[in-house]
Amino acid sequence: MRGFTTSLDEQQIGTAIDGIPNGGSGYGGGSKANRFVDPANIGGIEVSQGTADIASRSHEALGGTIDYRTDDPLDSSRTRVEVSLGEFDAQRLYLRYDTGTFAENTKAWISYSNQQATDWITETAENEREHVAAKLVATYPAGTIKGYVSYDDIHEDNYQRIFSEAQFAQFPDTDFLTGEWTGIPYIDQLYRQGWSTLRENLLAYAQFDFDITDTLNVQGGYYFHTNEGRGDWVPPYLVDVTDDGENGQSEFLGGSTARTGRSSGLIYFVDADGNALTPAKGCESQIVTIYGPADSQYDPSCYAAGAIPVMSYRHTHYEKERAGFTFDFTHDSTIAGLDNELRGGFWYEDATRDEHRDWHKITDATRGHGFDSTPYWVQYDRSYPQVTNKWYLQDSLTIDSLTLSLGAKQFLVDVERDDLFHETPDADVNSDSDILLSAGLVWETPMAGTEVFAGYAENFKAIGDDILERPQSDLDAIEPETSESIELGLRYAGDALSATATYFQNDFKNRIIFLDNNTVAGPSYLIGTNGSYFNAGGIESDGLELLLDYNINESLNLYASYTMIDAGYLGTGDAAVDEALDLVPGNDVIGIADQLAVVGLDWTSERFYGGLSAKFTGDRSVNLANTWTAESYVVADAYLGVNLSSASDYLSNVNLNLVVNNLFDEEYLGTVVAGGAWIGAPRTTSLSATVDF
Repeated sequence: MRGFTTSLDEQQIGTAIDGIPNGGSGYGGGSKANRFVDPANIGGIEVSQGTADIASRSHEALGGTIDYRTDDPLDSSRTRVEVSLGEFDAQRLYLRYDTGTFAENTKAWISYSNQQATDWITETAENEREHVAAKLVATYPAGTIKGYVSYDDIHEDNYQRIFSEAQFAQFPDTDFLTGEWTGIPYIDQLYRQGWSTLRENLLAYAQFDFDITDTLNVQGGYYFHTNEGRGDWVPPYLVDVTDDGENGQSEFLGGSTARTGRSSGLIYFVDADGNALTPAKGCESQIVTIYGPADSQYDPSCYAAGAIPVMSYRHTHYEKERAGFTFDFTHDSTIAGLDNELRGGFWYEDATRDEHRDWHKITDATRGHGFDSTPYWVQYDRSYPQVTNKWYLQDSLTIDSLTLSLGAKQFLVDVERDDLFHETPDADVNSDSDILLSAGLVWETPMAGTEVFAGYAENFKAIGDDILERPQSDLDAIEPETSESIELGLRYAGDALSATATYFQNDFKNRIIFLDNNTVAGPSYLIGTNGSYFNAGGIESDGLELLLDYNINESLNLYASYTMIDAGYLGTGDAAVDEALDLVPGNDVIGIADQLAVVGLDWTSERFYGGLSAKFTGDRSVNLANTWTAESYVVADAYLGVNLSSASDYLSNVNLNLVVNNLFDEEYLGTVVAGGAWIGAPRTTSLSATVDF
């Protein structure tokens, strides 16, 4: 979004659900929006780009906020059943019951969904998501009270990213994770069902929105969120943690759990008594994977007959609990006969994220990835308390056809690290922002429906607790990330046509760069985190956005958008540091396309409907040095449906919907992160049937 992104290694766009902050989007303890909302329950999405909404509540909103709005219950009772089937064993069941209005002023709904699928490469992944949600709305003369609760339980077996341009050119349809267990640990570390993400999320909130007087409106709410889960990996060895002397390796024999951050080596093969073995001298392995040739210690042919291969099942456990409340007010008044609006509010959140990592012996590495329930090693155990306060004020004055606004906001964020092993010192970071200013104007021109607008905003991203995961980091050298955004535009809204043209400019300072160790040389499973963090200059970007929405007639709608952006890195000011980071000032920003374009055509009739859309994504750099570029691509999607609402007196609606994604089976690289990219999915077809009672 205007040069900002949310991905595996970057979280620069805030996320909210009905105005409630999501608690962060990072992998370790964060939650994406689909953990809280089923797609069938979305009533709309509010996008606040760079200079837009001063009230947005997020630690990550350098480039704006996306707020997913759940739809309100229906006024009339309804039961909906939706069944979907698709390629790659995709299936989905969705049920929802709307109560209609009861007790004169109250209505509610409750929904359940279950969806499953495998992966499209080896078709061996076990992916399943179960989601339960409910919403209640009570309406009073002065306003409304709303309540929402959702529970989400998901298991995902992951894809691996591609690490070179040549790799994708030679193998455009595989990520080199495997679907079959071979009994050779060096190969089986790539077993897809061992690369898993498990998460449970529970979110509940209560909100109010009341007009206290004709000129004063107040809104607020309380929320509670818990997140629990783990990330899995299957390292091709056991870690030698305990000094067992002349006895067999306790890591293999079991019976004890070591709790320490220290280890003394690795165990690859053992004999029947659990003693660690070494490979024969001079033996050269013939095993080769995407990580390159195996060393001799990984190859069973380099050991005597009867050698037993060993592996670990590594679990990183994440837990997060947070509670908070929000309050906003809007006061309308007149100043010297001019309309004036004063907005303000605050946000408080108390959160604690816990993380520990344990290692389990794979029971029999020759047969599969089943593991002992008792870990042989707990590598670390840490807690990260965090307290957030935010306040904001904004005043808007309307002078004839011109509205001017001026605002200020500030974040006060404190985060700590508590080492529950007491092996490394505890730490804390004060990540308060300066007072951040914003300003804007909107001019309603003499041409009906046409407005000129401009805006300026200072944004902020707090130092996250993930920065504290690496005890060796020098915290005194890390500063919060900040950005300044400017926009200038023209928009028109008529009966059939709406259009917008916007020029934007962003100045992103104190950028924290994540250097990933998961490179083509292979992962380091032992490292306490997955890389290092540095402030590395920043990013400057500017660009142009064009948008058009045109109702051609009662049946046809045309949508088109185009974005052109030039985003480049700023240096750190130290040439030696830039060189160490492979950072070249002026180079293109990783993952940001120089051009984006979307065209969509939607058609509806009394019974049938359909549509076709196409998205062009321009070239994107994959590494800091800009030596690898993910080439531009076009992906088209199509859908066709039929509405059989009059099929039966007992049914209020019957709907069939066919969707084809990647219609022309384009081969492309999708999401890009530093040093890698994921292969885009091939053409995929699904069919859904929806029945309303």
